[in-house]
Amino acid sequence: MSIATDTDQAPATPRRATHRTILMCRPDFFTVSYRINPWMHPEDPTDTSRAVAQWQTLYDTYVGLGFDVELIDPIEGLPDMVYSANGGFVLDGKAYGASFTYPERQPEGPAYMKWFGDHGFEVAVPEQINEGEGDFLLVGDVILAGTGFRSDSTSHQELAKVFGREVVTLNLVNPSFYHLDTAIAVLDPEPVDGHSNIAYLESAFDEESLATLRSRFPDAILVSEEDAAILGLNSYSDGYNVVIASRAKGFEQQLRDRGYNPIGVDLSELLLGGGGVKCCTLELRR
Repeated sequence: MSIATDTDQAPATPRRATHRTILMCRPDFFTVSYRINPWMHPEDPTDTSRAVAQWQTLYDTYVGLGFDVELIDPIEGLPDMVYSANGGFVLDGKAYGASFTYPERQPEGPAYMKWFGDHGFEVAVPEQINEGEGDFLLVGDVILAGTGFRSDSTSHQELAKVFGREVVTLNLVNPSFYHLDTAIAVLDPEPVDGHSNIAYLESAFDEESLATLRSRFPDAILVSEEDAAILGLNSYSDGYNVVIASRAKGFEQQLRDRGYNPIGVDLSELLLGGGGVKCCTLELRR
């Protein structure tokens, strides 16, 4: 398999949209009242109504794509609950719950696990610190698992035991990209021509992890620092349509060149809390 460049054209096999089921949480109580990542500045004002309006656009985009969108009720005092991707990792009808690093977010773990249990998922209560799909990304039959800032590497072994899948550890080294889903975008939730592809930011990883990514994904899209800095990689794909940050124009063109259909959404208000499209999107795989 040859290494693709950003000027390569779309593959011979057309991209195919696949049906997705996701969980979201309205940002009715969104604000930035504490600082647990470099994006957050409590001294700067936030606009909850604007956050809700932007989130609604994302919700409407997913509905328009034919996704099944389920909702968990927001809880007052948990402003980051809108970032539903961190609430757990769901695969094969099982939900591996989240156990958050920072006290400010720790009550979210039980809230999400209760939702999973109430909606028919087998819940695996975590023993190790992990922040759900923020750090765990399914690519084909393999789970890429991030560590370095939030999820403890010991959770990777726990994850492998729960799901019986290969788990590949990747070390994050840039605090601005503290979750794996800020540094990697899964482009093919279902394999195309026998493999699934990703996009990623090289500088977010240590050399060992980069070697792993280059070996496993030689055709990956390498995203610029500029687009990554507005969480352009924090995107969500159905295999053809890729919902991305509207300002990530370079990444948008790279996706078009590969045969994807990028759809830009402005989540600038939610970016003040350190989250984007994927952060607001938890995949439910039954």
